[in-house]
Parts: sequence; C-alpha cells; structure tokens
Amino acid sequence: MDIRLFAASALLAASLCTPAEARIICTIVTDAADGAVILEKGDCKTRVTPASTFKVPLAVMGYDAGFLENAEEPVLPFMKGYPDWGGDNWRQPTTPKRWMEFSVVWYSQRITEFLGYEQLRDYADAFGYGNGDMTGDPGKDNGLERAWIASSLKISPREQVAFLAKLVNHELPVSADAMDAAMEIVEGKDIADGWRVQGKTGMAYPRKADGNFDYARPWGWYVGWARRDDRTVVFARLLQDEKKEEPRTSLRARDGILAELPAILAKN
Repeated sequence: MDIRLFAASALLAASLCTPAEARIICTIVTDAADGAVILEKGDCKTRVTPASTFKVPLAVMGYDAGFLENAEEPVLPFMKGYPDWGGDNWRQPTTPKRWMEFSVVWYSQRITEFLGYEQLRDYADAFGYGNGDMTGDPGKDNGLERAWIASSLKISPREQVAFLAKLVNHELPVSADAMDAAMEIVEGKDIADGWRVQGKTGMAYPRKADGNFDYARPWGWYVGWARRDDRTVVFARLLQDEKKEEPRTSLRARDGILAELPAILAKN
C-alpha cells in the first residue's frame, strides 16, 4: 500500500474513533447567601437562549398569577397541533410536576398564553431575567410560543445564578408561596457528600446566518441549586457541541457538573 494512502487511512480511522468533545462555555458556582463566587470558569458573561431552563422562572410566574395551583394541578390534555417532538411523554395529560420533569413545551405555552405578552414581559423585567425580551422571532409575533427557545430572550450564566439566588432566598417580587411551589416541582437528586441538588436542563440550536437552525452545534444548559445543612449554592453550566451527538447536550451538562460539584464545594 502507498505510504501516503496508509497514513491518510490511519488518520481517517483515528478521527472516526475519537468523539468530538462538547465545549464547556461556562461553569459558575456561587454561594447563595452572599453571592461569593466559588468557581467561575469560561465565558459566563455572554447571553444565549435559556431554552427549557426558562421553565423555572415560568413556574414562579404561573404560580404567582394563579394559573398553576400545586404540583398536580392543573392537569392539561394534549391536543392535536401541540408541539410533540418530545415523543410520547409530550402526548399525555400533563401536570405542573410532569411539565417540569419531561420539559413539555406546549404546557409552557399554555402558561404564557394565560399570562399574555405584557405580564410575561413585566415578570421577566422584575426578575432581572436576562434581557427580558419576550417579543419572539422578528416580525413573527410568536413571543408567547417560543421567545425562550433560540429566539429573543437571552440570558448569561452569571444572570442565571443571580436569578436562582433570588429564588432560593425568597427575594423575587412575588409571594413566598409561589416561589416555594415552583421550587417543589424542580427535579432533585442526592449527590456525594450529603448535597441535595435541584436543577433544570435546557437545550436549543443556534441560528445560522440564513435563519435556519444549526443542528450540528446545540447548546446545553443545566442550572440549579444545591443544599447541605444550612448552606445553599447556586450554579450554571453551559455547553456547546461541535457536532450533534448523544446523549443530549443538556444531559451531559447536567451529568458533568453533578459529578464535579462535590469536589468543587469541598475546596470552599
């Protein structure tokens, strides 16, 4: 075999065997009590779409406005024409808890529809949630449908943890009951060293110059808080893939920070 052909074949084989790693855009962890930065690594200032992490502030809005009642009410039916790219889990009657667990987009849309544009915008502004822009895609009047999904609403990792700190400290300009009810439905799990974590994933695709989605380079978020005894920290991790791969970007963002968090906190 020609040596150049052999070298090229070997290089191709190596490239196929080596998975592209997601780029960690930002990891940030702060103390909820005083805002002290425990770890900040990467670009934590640049705003991108919140994607499904927006369900956390939206839950607060929904409870405060009276649309959401508790973890199990209201139960809303799936209807033909609703977004169902999430598979069978999205085609079921859905409760607030199930909405959060399976990240059901159409349930979010029923909440935003109830709130209306002005109230949704006013809540986002009052929460200091990113740029607060709920207008949606330019010229399409679809803010209530998708402002938070690769559209007008954008937030940085720093702003994510600032919002979460206000939530866990009951400092948002809404009722304490609304904040407690929203936190109750956020998925939680125990990790090493006695920490209990609650958080939300989010994933969306950036836009190309022509307005189409870049399916090769999805963003993946995981944001939340961790508690142990009388200490609470808030955190955000943002990834972006260099190519589409499995498991989903948001799940790798979640699993990565959860694996690292105990060691990060042990040093501080």
